[in-house]
Formats: sequence, C-alpha cells, structure tokens
Amino acid sequence: GIRVLDLTRILAGPFATMILGDLGAEVIKVERPDTGDDTRSWGPPFCGSESAYFLSINRNKKSIAVNLKDPNGVKIIKQLAEKSDVLVENYLPGKLDEMGLGYT
Repeated sequence: GIRVLDLTRILAGPFATMILGDLGAEVIKVERPDTGDDTRSWGPPFCGSESAYFLSINRNKKSIAVNLKDPNGVKIIKQLAEKSDVLVENYLPGKLDEMGLGYT
C-alpha cells in the first residue's frame, strides 16, 4: 500500500489527505503535542469533545503528536518521511526549511 505523511493543517490539505485515505492509503497525520490540530475545537457541532469537522476530515488517518520545533521531533519526521511514499504539507513557503524539514 501507499503511505502518506500528512503535515497539513486546516481545510485544503486535510481534505486532500482524507481523499487519499478514502482511496486506501495509510495516512499518518502529524499534530502538535498538547493541543493537537486546531480543528479539533472547531464547532459546534461536537461529538463528545471533538468537533464534527475534525472527525469527518481526518477519518481513515492515524495520528501522531510531534513537536516540530524540537530536534527530536524533526528526527522523528525525517524517519517517517523515509518510510513514506508521499509527503503532503501546506506550510508557508520556506517554513519547513526553517524547521530543518525542507526538501533539500
């Protein structure tokens, strides 16, 4: 199967990786430690403590909390990227470079 590393946030990126998951890809969504994805709190409506939007757009995904500002977190992302077929991100241009996660 295809493994997708999902570094996306808010709307278009999560929707794109949702479709890949719906089509059978293994999607690993990376979230911030403690707070997770911003859309977890978007609501109402809520299903328990999770927003219905978050649950719908992140179906068929595995989730991992990684601090991208920590060198150990950067190492984890690089290891996951090595084992992934696709990386999807929607950061501002140059932001991943700043964090040591650029394409070079």
